[in-house]
Amino acid sequence: MKARGLCRSSLQGDAGFVDVLAEMGCEVVEQEGGLTVRGPAGGRLRGVEVDLNAMPDTVQTLAVAALFADSPTTIRNVANLRVKETDRLAALQTELGRLGAEVATTGDTITINPPERIGSAAIDTYDDHRMAMSFALAGLRGDGVTIRDAGCVAKSFPAFFEELARLMRQD
Repeated sequence: MKARGLCRSSLQGDAGFVDVLAEMGCEVVEQEGGLTVRGPAGGRLRGVEVDLNAMPDTVQTLAVAALFADSPTTIRNVANLRVKETDRLAALQTELGRLGAEVATTGDTITINPPERIGSAAIDTYDDHRMAMSFALAGLRGDGVTIRDAGCVAKSFPAFFEELARLMRQD
């Protein structure tokens, strides 16, 4: 998938997320005009241990991606997620658990032990746009993931689901 306009040298701190994906085994190619990210050849990511204090808006996406890893993923130094639209660490623990993951949280850490197979589940969004968008990724490979209150994406990206569908048709 190509992210147009995003490069590793971007002033946006979240641009570093592609390095986390590379550590998980994705191929990241920087070209003029953007980055292209491809999943690992075998389809299974590697679990990672990472400090995401500098890019907390990527935590939910990484937590969902961790469902597809071959080993646990630990995300550290993210206590600030407890005071966002919802307690995002608690919400992640609940919703990842619905998909079969074993999840442990502390005050500032979440560890996701991926399931052998992602089950079907209805995911609550807690009126949090990032929950809806992140868990939509689980639906791409899960057995049936329903996002409740998907309209909450209107806060930041009203056309998110249409754009996701368009991107999936390109690949």
